Amino acid sequence: MVQKMVRTCFGTNNTDNCARVCHSATVTGLAKTLGSGAMTNPVYDITHDVDVILLVGSNPEEAHPVVGMQIRQAVKNGTRLIVADPRDISLTKHADIHLKLRPGTNVAFANGMMHVIIEEGLTDDAYIKENTEGYEELKELVKEYTPEKVGELCHIDPDKLREAARMYACAQKAPIIYCLGVTEHTTGTEGVMSMSNLAVICGKIGKSGCGVNPLRGQNNVQGACDMGASPTDYPGYQKVDNAEVRKKFEKAWGVSLSDKPGLKATEVFPAAIEGRIKGLYIQGEDPVVSDPDTKHIIKALDSLEFFVVQDLFMTETAKRADVVLPAISYAEKEGTFTNTERRVQRIRKAVSLKGDMRPDTDILTDLMNAMGYPQKRMTPAEIMDEIASVTPSFAGISYKRLDEGESLQWPCTGPGHPGTAIMHEGHPARGKALLYPARYVPSAELPDEEYPLMLMTGRILYQYNASAMTSRSQGLNEMAGEGFIEINYKDANRLYIGNGERVIVRSRRGAVTATARVGRKVSEGETWMPFHFPDSPVNQLTNAALDEYARIPEFKVCSIRVEKIGDWSDY
Repeated sequence: MVQKMVRTCFGTNNTDNCARVCHSATVTGLAKTLGSGAMTNPVYDITHDVDVILLVGSNPEEAHPVVGMQIRQAVKNGTRLIVADPRDISLTKHADIHLKLRPGTNVAFANGMMHVIIEEGLTDDAYIKENTEGYEELKELVKEYTPEKVGELCHIDPDKLREAARMYACAQKAPIIYCLGVTEHTTGTEGVMSMSNLAVICGKIGKSGCGVNPLRGQNNVQGACDMGASPTDYPGYQKVDNAEVRKKFEKAWGVSLSDKPGLKATEVFPAAIEGRIKGLYIQGEDPVVSDPDTKHIIKALDSLEFFVVQDLFMTETAKRADVVLPAISYAEKEGTFTNTERRVQRIRKAVSLKGDMRPDTDILTDLMNAMGYPQKRMTPAEIMDEIASVTPSFAGISYKRLDEGESLQWPCTGPGHPGTAIMHEGHPARGKALLYPARYVPSAELPDEEYPLMLMTGRILYQYNASAMTSRSQGLNEMAGEGFIEINYKDANRLYIGNGERVIVRSRRGAVTATARVGRKVSEGETWMPFHFPDSPVNQLTNAALDEYARIPEFKVCSIRVEKIGDWSDY
């Protein structure tokens, strides 16, 4: 409904969603290589009866605990586990191989894996011949990524890389599972395409227990992408610059629509500072907390002529709005969520609360009518019927089927279609998989004499994203209520910093305080901080450098220095 309001009332395609800062690189990268930018296999399929799991840039026991629990159980039942991650996450204790990559080197790592697989004749040649394009170019590129070279770039043992490549390639069932450690880089899209390359040359696409499987970060962020909350796509990833598609939506909605792709969310803030964007409508997002370079975000919001926020709480972003429209939570309304495995799930109203809060769809319907568009008031079931009428991949999904107990994963192309559990069976959705030859390019900001340490960011189990909801739980705050920084013991010793000591963390963009957690979880020269905590607002430090294709920010690498705290009032 938000994207429909923007297109019918605002007359632009300037609409986006929170995937821009988490998995836009997945949507862009997998769509380019395979033809669909979503998880290829169901969660159960990649965590049960599989031989090997290749887990890259993901800490599922904290960020996706249900999936993490299933991976741990799979390992207990005999599945071998390869973890490629810069930190000693809890699953590394159960891993057969841990490749402790230097942050920002995913492309080099994947190229090194492919070098070994091709060199040792472990590719699926029949699959490559029938279902791919670009193999010779990729093969030529990865020749230079020898295990020794990759070991130097990634700070890993070349022999362990060889072992991991053989283990993955030789397994009959071996899924790749990845998360934001792959995507949130200036080379995030190429990192995703490199994961795809690795699976494709081994013939591990379109098969049970295999595939390329991004773990999406929120309960309905897959659904937000699916429903056209994108500056380039209508619902179902139908392109706004496709005349035939646009004509279909113009007929359905009764207005002329713009053929010009809109601005991506990360492009809106610079445009606001430059005066090219005058007004902004944010629903359910808190970029003051969640986006990189907080000062830059605040400057952009303060540059707007008119700013509206629709949300549950008075967030840090909502405090800066001209108008705040109070909405209701998932527990107070009917609807659907589309989860990480493309499964459309019914949610049902459980409680009613007193107050001025209203369903999002009612707010949007009233606004659309106030702006002159005759949007009739529809039930959630009727909205789903409209989605099905204009979206081929959702054509068979209805509340009737969901309420009768059917479990449907898109594509679901008609009323009798059972949905699609495993994508790309037979051949990739685009016809042939594109093997994209990605070269390793270093991160935008690397340590130097002034800022000698590398900072990564991420989540912990007990808080969620900007913590607008979880920080209101006393029990969760008792478990984890303050910001911290993980630092290697060698760096801490050199800086005379003790475990539990409060320190200053400084980058080129700002400074925050945090409690030092000294140990071996991160490598020497590297640090890690969660982004949930108002006492350590880490995104004041992070770098807003963007990926070339998806325009996703590089949350996972920036340069910092850590200092003993002294007198914080001086800073």
